[in-house]
Amino acid sequence: IIFQKYCHGATSAAIFGEIICQKLKDPIEQSVYKNTARDLTDEMRSNCESLNGSRSNQEKHILKTLAEEEDFDKYMNYIRNPRDHFKSFIRDEVSQYINNQFSVNVLPKMEENIKLMQQTIMKAAHESTKHVQVKRGDAGLWLKSFTQQLSDELIFSEKDLSGVKHDDVDDFNLLEDVMRQELTDIMSDISSRFNTETFPVKLDYKFRPDELLIEPNSTDRGDQCPFCKAICTNTIENHDGDHSVAIHRNLGLNGWIYSRTTNLSITICTSGVASDRFFYPDDSDDKFPWREYRRAGGVYADWSITPDISELPYWKWFVCRFQEDLEKYYNNTFDGHGKIPDNWRTYSKHEAVETLEKYI
Repeated sequence: IIFQKYCHGATSAAIFGEIICQKLKDPIEQSVYKNTARDLTDEMRSNCESLNGSRSNQEKHILKTLAEEEDFDKYMNYIRNPRDHFKSFIRDEVSQYINNQFSVNVLPKMEENIKLMQQTIMKAAHESTKHVQVKRGDAGLWLKSFTQQLSDELIFSEKDLSGVKHDDVDDFNLLEDVMRQELTDIMSDISSRFNTETFPVKLDYKFRPDELLIEPNSTDRGDQCPFCKAICTNTIENHDGDHSVAIHRNLGLNGWIYSRTTNLSITICTSGVASDRFFYPDDSDDKFPWREYRRAGGVYADWSITPDISELPYWKWFVCRFQEDLEKYYNNTFDGHGKIPDNWRTYSKHEAVETLEKYI
């Protein structure tokens, strides 16, 4: 195309303008996707109920979703691998949000970012032209000024045009006119290929909305209660001191059994530390009073578990609903000391889910 334009008498300024715009195409696309992803991330943090607020809030939505699906394998993935489950949950929520909101919300953001990017580039071109005219400079000075002004917006430098002849460019007003038309065509092409399938593919992995939403909260999710494996709900920003969690669950969910039995434990951490009983950490022969659990040292010393005899119905309902699955999974039973109390069986799924609002 450029050779054909030479043949038709196109000026050096016109050719140089086209080359610049073609070199800018990929950086423009990357920047537009990145800025759109950032805008979506901010919006989801504010407007998406399952993604705004604290970790406890996200956990509440996870527990609600798990209850709706009643999939034992998903429950166990959540219990045994909470970090992975949280990430998967966030990715699913982001994907659903983008799919549902694409035409009315996502695409307009894309188009607005394209418009702003074109204005930024043309402003840089115009300012560079004025700079060259004042300094009585050449195309080299124009290009240096142009790339410097865009250094914070695009990954683009003079090196990208190394080897391109521009010594005879002298009509910078024509250069701007050519760039304006070329950029309009480029922006239209980028926009025409924007859809829900290309969004995660075109976007740099580290700038994807799900990754941006995961990263700030991911570090401490591996810190689980040494008893019931509930994850610490403190964020990095407010995590100063002990780990803690809003909802503890019964130890049988983590495979704990009563000493010298095959009975899965129905003890819940908060009631355990309020009792006069003992526990054996990590299958050892050393026993410690529940009230003084920190004496066990290690991870036990890093947790703050408040004595509380009121217990969340949610996990009681879960144990009753999946009793056989849990017994098969751990090859132990809820018998003897671990016999499920009759009152646990009175909770419906609806009641279990409703109580999450009270505790979280």
